[in-house]
Amino acid sequence: MGVNKWYGLAYSEYPTEFTEIFDEEQSQLAFEEDVGISSFGLAQEKPEGRGTAYDDARQGFIDRYVHGTYSLGFIITREMWEDGIAGTVALKRARALAFSIRQTKEILGANILNRAFNSDYVFGDGVEMISTLHPNVAGGVWSNELETPADLSEAALEQACIDIANFTNDRGLRIAVRPMKLVVAVDNTFESTRILRSELRVTSADNDINAIRALGMIPEVVINHYLTDQDSWYIKTDCPDGLKYFNRRSDEFDTDNDFDTENARFKSTFRASWGASDKRGIYGSAGA
Repeated sequence: MGVNKWYGLAYSEYPTEFTEIFDEEQSQLAFEEDVGISSFGLAQEKPEGRGTAYDDARQGFIDRYVHGTYSLGFIITREMWEDGIAGTVALKRARALAFSIRQTKEILGANILNRAFNSDYVFGDGVEMISTLHPNVAGGVWSNELETPADLSEAALEQACIDIANFTNDRGLRIAVRPMKLVVAVDNTFESTRILRSELRVTSADNDINAIRALGMIPEVVINHYLTDQDSWYIKTDCPDGLKYFNRRSDEFDTDNDFDTENARFKSTFRASWGASDKRGIYGSAGA
């Protein structure tokens, strides 16, 4: 019996999603380091005839991006070439290989968020990416997390927007950071749309306006299919040097022949890293 059709190697895909969350940069090194800096404090009143007070900008925390190398391949035997089926099989497997490479990148990127509240995965400041206890070099702590974890709701998003508007720099001076994108898992697709797109409040019988929508506080919703916790949600802000993806080497596809087996080998590789430098670039909640 002949084979009517091969299936299961590759399917339709969602558009690339991690690039909606991470800002891409190129690299020519084995790793990259982003170094924080503690800015100056407030100016002091200078009494007549007295000297100016001088401040010092101190080095802050260091976040290192180590580029991993990822590779996967498949084999076509010489017999398959001789029997005239190698061409079709190789084409299908090449498409499947490209599918796997793209999926790998999506999962690696999403894992930065999946581990955002996990204290086993700490960053340069010694705590997890989303925490209520981010230390300042100049002293004290700051938070990019809801004080009380909560599921996605209008009230939770309003509090998140207030918290982001109250962000300060390392010396406690107010900075202008604004929400850009709400990032949610698949299960929150409809709830996030109702909250951000309804003209009126979705949880009230009163004729109140939806303040988040009216003020344009969160312009965009991003659905990420690779988030493992369906209750968690995140807000990407416009803070510079937040979540980053370093493309050390773009996807490469190579072939070679093995002398002993006479098999043809095909592989695809890439080098990249994902992470976060200034954690003010992300805000989130693990859910209730």
